[in-house]
Amino acid sequence: MQLSFDNRLLHALPGDPETGARVREVRGAVWSQVAPTPVASPRLLAASPEVAALLGIDASDLRSDRFAQVFGGNALLPGMVPYATNYGGHQFGHWAGQLGDGRAISLGEAIARDGSRAELQLKGAGRTLYSRGADGRAVLRSSVREFLCSEAMAHLGVPTTRALSLVATGESVVRDMFYDGRPRAEPGAIVCRVAPSFLRFGHFELPASRGETDLLRTLVDVCIARDFPWIDGTPLQRRAAWFADVAQRTARLMAEWMRVGFVHGVMNTDNLSILGLTIDYGPYGWIDDFDPDWTPNTTDAEGRRYRFGAQPQVAYWNLGCLAQALAPLFDDAAPLQDGLQAYVDTFMAADRAMIAAKLGLRDAGDEDVVRMRALHGILQAGEIDMTLFFRALCSLDLHAPSSSHFDAAFYDADKRAAAEPALRDWLADYARRVLADAAPAHERQAGMRAANPKYVLRNYLAQQAIDRAEQGDVSGIEELLDVLRYPYDDQPGRDAFATRRPDWARDRPGCSTLSCSS
Repeated sequence: MQLSFDNRLLHALPGDPETGARVREVRGAVWSQVAPTPVASPRLLAASPEVAALLGIDASDLRSDRFAQVFGGNALLPGMVPYATNYGGHQFGHWAGQLGDGRAISLGEAIARDGSRAELQLKGAGRTLYSRGADGRAVLRSSVREFLCSEAMAHLGVPTTRALSLVATGESVVRDMFYDGRPRAEPGAIVCRVAPSFLRFGHFELPASRGETDLLRTLVDVCIARDFPWIDGTPLQRRAAWFADVAQRTARLMAEWMRVGFVHGVMNTDNLSILGLTIDYGPYGWIDDFDPDWTPNTTDAEGRRYRFGAQPQVAYWNLGCLAQALAPLFDDAAPLQDGLQAYVDTFMAADRAMIAAKLGLRDAGDEDVVRMRALHGILQAGEIDMTLFFRALCSLDLHAPSSSHFDAAFYDADKRAAAEPALRDWLADYARRVLADAAPAHERQAGMRAANPKYVLRNYLAQQAIDRAEQGDVSGIEELLDVLRYPYDDQPGRDAFATRRPDWARDRPGCSTLSCSS
């Protein structure tokens, strides 16, 4: 197994002169050299063959003990120089100061088979100087969730970090899952996640908060040169175009989350990628019955800052924090204001495109936006499954639209009865609108199926795979991963993966609520 590393970030940006995991404040540096902590018995539980192929890793390599040793944190390949990065962030709307990679250790920046950049990062590989007293480890349940969701999102076409591997450590990790004074030992695991860059908004906020303007300027310019090489012009023009690009990427990401029903759960500024990728799969969740006020994060249960329906607005707020951090690099605020407006314009356009795709229209006008909002109200009032409803909508008989076509999507009989008159009226109006659009039926249905997945990583499906894995059976992870490779296709024999949430999962931890605890 051979990989080529250039580690450009380490060469281009200043590092911490001190090495090791002693907790400390780090100033004037973007990264700190720190090694993974070896584990007792690393064992590969699952791997993504697609990511392995991208990196040039053969299937035989995945099965080798060497692979488990490297991606379990016990060994390094030539060219790997492990490090953790230094960043801050706004958490739940409040500035938190220095945060940094507390349980993530990057092994290096590899050059993938296609020439692209692939930073390899171990999550759960032990303490770093940014761990703030924690152990830097991750439990199996959270690692399974991150591994599966990284790949599920990629196959859905949603920008995301990827996951190469899931490795058991052979050690236990103690966690108080809901901070209720009942900690327990759980099996540990490590995920190797892969992205062109793991730079976040918080990387730029931290030096700005300290008045380290020269470091901030260097970081921005290195990021542009490395990750946005097509941007040219004067330094000020490049920075302005870069911020607008970041804003537009973020807007498109939000539209994708809303399209598939994904809720990130903890959209702090240190959890938003500068590349517009979904990053840091913690207390995320998938919408079952449509509810814009739902959040999977127990820490957010009272304020619901990061609820499903608020995600586009939160992203805009986070971009405002990034703009404020970047202000010392500009002569006036106009370029930053333009970038924020680019977010608004891009999201509105992406949202309309999403509406058109999900409803099977050539394009979406103002009336269609109103039509979709009305549907959202009906879905919420009727406690109707989002994924099942829109997938069934693809095959609705437009000449005889009936609410019975959506029988499998209802959760509650009483709520269905109350919402059904409005749903029947909406379906009749929708059928008239689509028939007037005059798009060929086969093209419309194919387009709708490409926008409305049949299979998503419902929380209870992930929890079932976790339960089996904790008992030593990892076949559920592989089976679920294989289903999620083809989210838009009908897969004979796999209808059990495309059903509404069972009643037993409504209030079960891991299926309805999660915490920020690993």
